Amino acid sequence: MLRFPVAGHQWMAACGIGAPLPRGFCSPASNERPRVAITDKIYVKNHRQLASQLETNIPKGAFSGATLDLLFQGENLGKLDDATRDRVLDFAEDFLDCDCEGAPHCGHPERKFVAYLLELRETGLGPQAMVDVMSDEYMVYAYPGDIRSFLDDSIRQLEAIETLADVDGQHEMADRARESRKRLR
Repeated sequence: MLRFPVAGHQWMAACGIGAPLPRGFCSPASNERPRVAITDKIYVKNHRQLASQLETNIPKGAFSGATLDLLFQGENLGKLDDATRDRVLDFAEDFLDCDCEGAPHCGHPERKFVAYLLELRETGLGPQAMVDVMSDEYMVYAYPGDIRSFLDDSIRQLEAIETLADVDGQHEMADRARESRKRLR
C-alpha cells in the first residue's frame, strides 16, 4: 500500500527528495546516466565579482558546501556592496534558516529551493522567466534547459505516483498527484 504524502509540495518526499524510496525504485537503467539534482545546477551570479568583494575563493555552485558555509556563517558579508549584500541575505534567510544541528548541510536549503522553483512554475512562469526571477531575487541562475528538465522530471514523477496510487486503489492520493501535476504544466 502506498503511503506517500502528495498534498502541496509534499509530493517531493514521494519523488525521492528527502525521503528514501524502495530499493531500486528510482535507480537509472544501466544505459542511463545518473540524475543530478537541480540544486547542483544552480550557480552564483557574478561569481567572480562576489569572490573579489569577499576577498576569498568561493565555488560557483550556489549549494556547494563552501558556498553554504560562507553564507550561513555570514562572515565578511560587510565587504559586499549594499545591493549584493541584500540579495545574499535574502537567499540566506529564505533558504538557510534552519535549526538543524547539521545546518546548512542538512538538505533543508535544497528542499526549500526546490519548493521555490515549483511555486514559481505554479504561478505560470516558464523556465526562462523562472531563471530571470531567481536571478533578480537571489543573484543565482540556472540554464533554462536544466529548469525545463527538472520540471519535466517532476511531472513524470507525479504521473508515476498518480498511476501507482490508482492501481493501489488510493484514489484520493491519485487525485492529489493529478492536481499537483496540472499545476506544474
